[in-house]
Amino acid sequence: METLRLVCHPDTPARSVEFIEVLCERKADSLWLRFYVECALEELELPLPAEAVRADGLWQHTCFEAFVGEGAYTEFNFSPSSQWAAYDFSGYRDGMRERVIAAMPDVGCDASDEHFALEATIDIAGLRGKLGLSAVIEELDGTKSYWALAHPPGKPDFHHPACFAAELPAPETPCS
Repeated sequence: METLRLVCHPDTPARSVEFIEVLCERKADSLWLRFYVECALEELELPLPAEAVRADGLWQHTCFEAFVGEGAYTEFNFSPSSQWAAYDFSGYRDGMRERVIAAMPDVGCDASDEHFALEATIDIAGLRGKLGLSAVIEELDGTKSYWALAHPPGKPDFHHPACFAAELPAPETPCS
């Protein structure tokens, strides 16, 4: 299992987050992700637990994301509340539609005074290409920081091809 490190967008510095790392592993048609945030937990704005259902607008608050594809791509969003979203795009921010999935993502969290972690297992049957991993972190004072494997010039934009900076691994291998 390989660890990938997200970098904070230079225009959106975090106050209480030291770093974010992501462990990922593919097994057949599923991808397991663990987003680990080294932080002062009491400074994070985290949603209350909720029913694990599909929901829109999760990216407006603390949210963890995975993007898979090249040209056409799929976006997955995971909230610490356990809500999730999945969308297919035909091109860069074009042709957005809800993704039909065979299995609802399995989302769980754990935390201590010094960290917050979110794990998600997602169905990626039929997906291939590049992998983008990202996070939006909201702090109690309203600070929002935007984290990704890589950032394009300009404002944060997780849909930009520059953010798809890892390869989706073959089954039974770590991400790299």
